[in-house]
Formats: sequence, C-alpha cells, structure tokens
Amino acid sequence: MKLAFLGLGVMGYPMAGHLQKAGHSVTVYNRNAEKSTKWVAAHGGTSAATPREAAHGADIVMMCVGNDNDVRSVIYGDDGALAGLAAGAVLVDHTTASADVAREVYTEATKAGKHFIDAPVSGGQAGAENGKLTVMCGGDQAAFDRVKDVLALYAKAVTLMGASGAGQLTKMVNQICIAGLVQALSEGLAFAQKAGIDAKLVLDVISKGAAQSWQMENRGSTMVDGKFDFGFAVDWMRKDLGICLEEAKRNGARLPVTALVDQFYADVQQMGGARFDTSSLIKRLTQK
Repeated sequence: MKLAFLGLGVMGYPMAGHLQKAGHSVTVYNRNAEKSTKWVAAHGGTSAATPREAAHGADIVMMCVGNDNDVRSVIYGDDGALAGLAAGAVLVDHTTASADVAREVYTEATKAGKHFIDAPVSGGQAGAENGKLTVMCGGDQAAFDRVKDVLALYAKAVTLMGASGAGQLTKMVNQICIAGLVQALSEGLAFAQKAGIDAKLVLDVISKGAAQSWQMENRGSTMVDGKFDFGFAVDWMRKDLGICLEEAKRNGARLPVTALVDQFYADVQQMGGARFDTSSLIKRLTQK
C-alpha cells in the first residue's frame, strides 16, 4: 500500500520504520526536515515538504504529534494532510490528544468524503521500537477494518473502542491508572529504603504476588538505581493528565488521586526533571 506518516518523534520514527520494513511504500513528513532525511537514509521510502504532499495519493495516513494544536496544524489548511488526502482515504491519528479534537477532525474529514480514526497508543518508546504497542481506536467500523492490519505492524493489540473520541477517552483511562500506580510504587520503594531493607529483593518477592504490575516489572529496579531516561517524559505526562482533568470537569468524574499526582509531577519539573521519564516521581521522596 501507499502510506504516509506525519511526525517522526520518539514514537513516530520507529512506527514509520515498521511500515516500510513490511514492504509498504512510505512517505514521511516532519517539521524538522533533517529528521525526515535521516529516516529516509535509514529506512528507504521518501520524504515530503508538507503534510499535504505526504498525504497525496496515500491509502492511509498515520500521524503522531504533540497536542491538540499540533494536530490541527498538521491536518488543516492549504498545506494540511486533509487537503492532500484522496476521497475515501483514511487518516489515523496516534497523538494523545483530547476527545474534542478527535470528534472535530472526524466531522471535518467526513464532510470532505474522507475517514478519520483517533488511535492513541500505549507502550512507550520501547513498545514503538519493538512493534508491541497497544492501539485504542475511535471511529467507524468500516474505516477501522481498513487500517487495523496496517496498524498491527507496530502493535500487539489494535481495538475499536467505539465512536469517534472513544480511543482518546480510553487513553485517558490508561494515563489515570498509570499515574496512581507509579506514585504507589514510588512510595513503596522509598519506604523500603527508609526501612533499611533491600529494595530490589523486595521487588523480586512482591512482583510474584498481588502487587505485580508492568510498572513494577519494567521500572522498579531502575527507580531504585535512580535512572530516569526511559522515554515518555514528565512534560508529556503532565500534558496527558491535564487532558484527563479537563475531560473529568465535563463528565463529572472525580479524580482526586490523579489531580494530586499531577502536582507531584509539577514538583519533578521544578526539580529539573521535565525530561525525566514518568517513573521519576520517586525523586520527590528520596532526594535529600
């Protein structure tokens, strides 16, 4: 198939690579053109100067950018992806953004005779590089059926959660759960260290019981070692939690722990940890 990928950050760069490796013809676009040049040199394919040029002639266009404003800047306007997308083609947005912008773009795409799927991902940089992401989608069944096998090239699970916006709402649930888990793990490990017991031995023991989690298995030991360079940054987590808290204001959900952990991440930012990964919450509790 002829595909396009817009946004070659820590997630998009390897995701686009999986598509080209699978034998598809991929055109990439990135605001920083040097990144596009580097990607083409590493993977083949072609690059384009604008989202519109990248989307021209593509069966499916995937994108992964920063936030709602970035989504709009890439999709709309004379040089936007929507202008270049052929009638009947599908635009898939992997950005973690608001459900509002997902529904907005879906409406605009539908008016233009095109299709849109909101499809945020979970699994971080390692999941993108290893092709093991979880993709949660919102949109129409027919459009989803056309893209799911392509998305599976970098995912272990691709699921349609409901109508437009449902993918983004599911990602909000994911981030809410992660925030609470990382804070609890941080407190437990800090407690173990204060109590004078071997924190890594504690992890080995309790990871075999009811306290086990992905965060414990993948970040517990590195948290004890004070290593926080594993991808998804505090700045981005705060962006995501802000989206969750805004949505909760609209739907009436109560998120007291999420709101508190969001402020703890703000503390990490003030400590100079804006680019640390999300497991760095423990630094608030252990830094002397």
